[in-house]
Amino acid sequence: MRFKALAATFTVGLVLALSACGGSSDDDASGGQPSATTTAASDAMSSRTGTFEGLNGKKVMGTVSVDGDQVVLSGFSSDEGPDLHVWLTNGTAESDVTAGTEVDAVKFDQASQTFTLSGVDAAKFDTVVIHCDKAKAVFGAAPLA
Repeated sequence: MRFKALAATFTVGLVLALSACGGSSDDDASGGQPSATTTAASDAMSSRTGTFEGLNGKKVMGTVSVDGDQVVLSGFSSDEGPDLHVWLTNGTAESDVTAGTEVDAVKFDQASQTFTLSGVDAAKFDTVVIHCDKAKAVFGAAPLA
């Protein structure tokens, strides 16, 4: 996953560097708009989705989309817990949660929820976890693709 992100970053950087060598804006056939390659590479890096799966005998369902500075849950439901939170992690073990970034508290029975990320580079994480902070238990996770 990191290799793909690095390759995409390199590609975007290369496209931007080469387009900077293109001359005056009068010669620019795109009218000042980003090229399709640049836009597609940026979108691929900023928008990732996943489907939740319950873990540790808990039920968690729905989908998640991480797009820029937002985490959006759709069709979401979870077993009830005393202190459920959404986390960005790189795995589903308790140590992965501890090393990850807490997004916010989540409502177990609200199908659509949106969270805004502040100062978090979501590209560094490959999993969205539903975690009961009080019980230190992972309820479910969605790998991001």
